[in-house]
Amino acid sequence: MAESLPLEMLTYILSFLPLSDQKEASLVSWAWYRAAQNALRETDVRYNIPVSSASLSAIKSLGLRGICCISLTNVDGSPASYQVLQSVAYHLGPHLQSLSLGGGSPTEASFVALILGCPALCVLDLSGCNSLFTSGTLLAQPEMAQSVRQALSGLRELNLAGLRDLADLSFNRLSSCAPSLERLSLAYCHLTFELGPVRGSISPQDSSPSQFSFRNLLRFVQERAGRLRALDLSGTGLPPEALQALGQVAGLQLQELSLHSCRDLSTEAVATLCFQQPGLTSLDLSGCSELTDGALLAVSRGLRHLRRLSLGKLQRLTDAGCTALGGLRELQSLNMAECCLVRGRELAQALGSVHGAPSQLACLSLAHCSSLKDASVLSMIPALGLSLRVLDLSSCVALTNRTLQAICTYLTHLSVLRLAWCRELCDWGLLGLEEPLQGTQPRPELEHQASGTKDPCPEPQGPSLLMLRALQELDLTACSKLTDASLAKVLQFPQLRQLSLSLLPELTDKGLLAVAGGCPSLEHLALSHCTRVSDKGWAQAASSWPRLQHLNLSSCSQLTEQTLDAIGQACRQLRVLDVAMCPGINMAAIRRFQAQLPQVSCVQSRFVGGADLTLTL
Repeated sequence: MAESLPLEMLTYILSFLPLSDQKEASLVSWAWYRAAQNALRETDVRYNIPVSSASLSAIKSLGLRGICCISLTNVDGSPASYQVLQSVAYHLGPHLQSLSLGGGSPTEASFVALILGCPALCVLDLSGCNSLFTSGTLLAQPEMAQSVRQALSGLRELNLAGLRDLADLSFNRLSSCAPSLERLSLAYCHLTFELGPVRGSISPQDSSPSQFSFRNLLRFVQERAGRLRALDLSGTGLPPEALQALGQVAGLQLQELSLHSCRDLSTEAVATLCFQQPGLTSLDLSGCSELTDGALLAVSRGLRHLRRLSLGKLQRLTDAGCTALGGLRELQSLNMAECCLVRGRELAQALGSVHGAPSQLACLSLAHCSSLKDASVLSMIPALGLSLRVLDLSSCVALTNRTLQAICTYLTHLSVLRLAWCRELCDWGLLGLEEPLQGTQPRPELEHQASGTKDPCPEPQGPSLLMLRALQELDLTACSKLTDASLAKVLQFPQLRQLSLSLLPELTDKGLLAVAGGCPSLEHLALSHCTRVSDKGWAQAASSWPRLQHLNLSSCSQLTEQTLDAIGQACRQLRVLDVAMCPGINMAAIRRFQAQLPQVSCVQSRFVGGADLTLTL
């Protein structure tokens, strides 16, 4: 019956499926294939293409399908790379909108030839492509620069992160070829700053051929102030006076600003920025270690329309500063990871203080907030509302099963839950059972019995993990008190894509088989240091995971090449396999496995002369 549906309707239906399921659906028939390709185009899927002669036929095929977003890996100065770039320009170039060469080493000639074949580019990623800027001659010829300018006339976003050889002249030549630029990343580029404030007009003739100066960047911002909307200066060492000069540029109305790891910034500088740029909707101040509670107060007062705020690793931020968050009524994403002084009480009050209006927060990270306690989290969770989709409480080591059960009661729409290293979580918490009284014997239904036919695992009761039916990612790494008794009962999530059960010493083959039956859609699975999982378990479990792409089995000491055989036969979509420190798996077994699945990158460690050597094949 599906065959008789119009192509547009099939495309609409398949657009609801995850990427891996769309790929599987495309194998059903030609009609489903065409519908799946349409659905993939509509979701702006990025295709990663390794640069090799084997990719040429795939590039031609992608060109026939009108693919508009690609990332080229392993680009270098070889003739093979030049041939691939030519093929991309010919087959994909006319309709290519997003191109990434991140981390590659293309020659200037091959880069220019590629760009000239891509007149519709809107996004260009050259992060880490130092080979283009080492000589300082990129686009030095006016005729070539004019041709590139015509090709990049519609470019909206440019990523130049991590370029150690970027200088004023090369930046000016490239940026002048992108007159419509709205988003620019210079993260972790080496910027030089003058002592004292910048005054007077800045001429392009002052540009340096050997260094990238803040004066030159400021001139660029002044020229593009009316169009520039997003700027990433993370890791550039931006001092307070430079941030002030940037914020006060006439006509500049930034919407997104990232200052991650700009450790010299002061609270006063951030307060001035909030006054100068009140239209910011996204601000990243993570790792700006000098900031205090006053910075958060200034953000709350000055940036009323802020939607995304990142405050990770602010070691001087306290509960007093968290009270200001109540003023950010449009906040959708909040990252306070590694704010070790935050206990959560004031944060809970702030998140619930929007005059009864439902919270719009969709993503909250409090990972590594070691001072966080159950009491504050329990008061916070009901205030978060049904909009929350991502919650990260990793390494909040004081949290217990009470927090987990509150999550299962109030946050039933979660798609991502990270509880790694929350070592106080127990089986009864995952199962929704009442906490046993202190000093009493453990629940008999949770005791492992060596004999008898009765199932020792109780059925979930109350607010168990099973309440979170929409979960797509779950991280229980190092929750070392968990055993098969709970995992076998609650890990039943048909939509789950990513799961980590690493460092669970009590996980056995029984738990592995239960997870295989309950979570058949897994694409990423981590089971490192699960020393009780054996070949026997994998012989039965592997067939349940045909979609598995990333698998970590490092330090699983019982596994041998028999597990590799089972995985090789069942997990045909596998891309990455980590078997480091698995003493039963040798190099010969790895090579046989890769002969069977050549697309897989395997990681294996072995001891050489007393040292640990890690090999990626």
